[in-house]
Amino acid sequence: MLTTELANGIAMPRLGFGVFQMDDHTRCEEAVVSALTCGYRLLDTAAAYENEAAVGRAIRRSGVAREEIFLTTKLWVQDYGYESTKQAFYRSLERLQTDYLDLYLIHQPYSDIHGSWRAMEDLYREGVIKAIGVSNFSSAQLADLITFNRIAPMVNQVETHPFCQQWHAADFMQQHNIAIEAWAPFAEGKNDIFTQPLLATLAERYQKSVAQIILRWLLQRNVVVIPKSVNPQRIAENFAVFDVSLTEQDMATIATLDLGKPFIANHADPERIAFIGTRCFAT
Repeated sequence: MLTTELANGIAMPRLGFGVFQMDDHTRCEEAVVSALTCGYRLLDTAAAYENEAAVGRAIRRSGVAREEIFLTTKLWVQDYGYESTKQAFYRSLERLQTDYLDLYLIHQPYSDIHGSWRAMEDLYREGVIKAIGVSNFSSAQLADLITFNRIAPMVNQVETHPFCQQWHAADFMQQHNIAIEAWAPFAEGKNDIFTQPLLATLAERYQKSVAQIILRWLLQRNVVVIPKSVNPQRIAENFAVFDVSLTEQDMATIATLDLGKPFIANHADPERIAFIGTRCFAT
């Protein structure tokens, strides 16, 4: 298993399993059990996904020791602020049936992120979180958090796929020892990504699927990636990417697909910020 070393020395698996939009708890639980059985050891959920309890049940069912799993969840905007963050954190622990997290992320870069971050710094120092980070933060927002707090984010989870490659953001994160983690590595299936001619040609050449080519490309960029699926065959296929290596030329060829802007969600869009502010969940 490839890993990425975080700023505090902790090894984070570079290939994990995400559960975004798995609102059918039975299917979510079964998918996580399948993933753990295949060998995945990084699991990524969020309070806003409303499936933390299903993930917790799957971990217990799987028979995989808790200490072998790198478990991530995220704080939603309605719970931002120092005290609210601590309360939301312990609710997440209860749903996940665990007494610590490997990684806790601020889910969206709005509202009282500094109050939440200071609560997370304290939880980190108390030892109930092994690493702390953020999601969807721009380089400027990362700089703000770094400058006015004591601990820098260790991870930033952002939209990253062949049409939104995040090269400038990744350079900034590397300069500040922040690991980049990709959500939506398959661009949510948009823009005909699975039949894209360049990717399809590479898939044929390496005798892999387009999805496997994309995952291998991200892994070789040192990007942590969390593909999702509820199909056991696809779950296994997405994990079978350690027996191939793309050439530098093929890596460069994929780089030509970059559109240089967000493809799924623009977190600097005022309308999106207003929309996020209306989204409340049962946390």
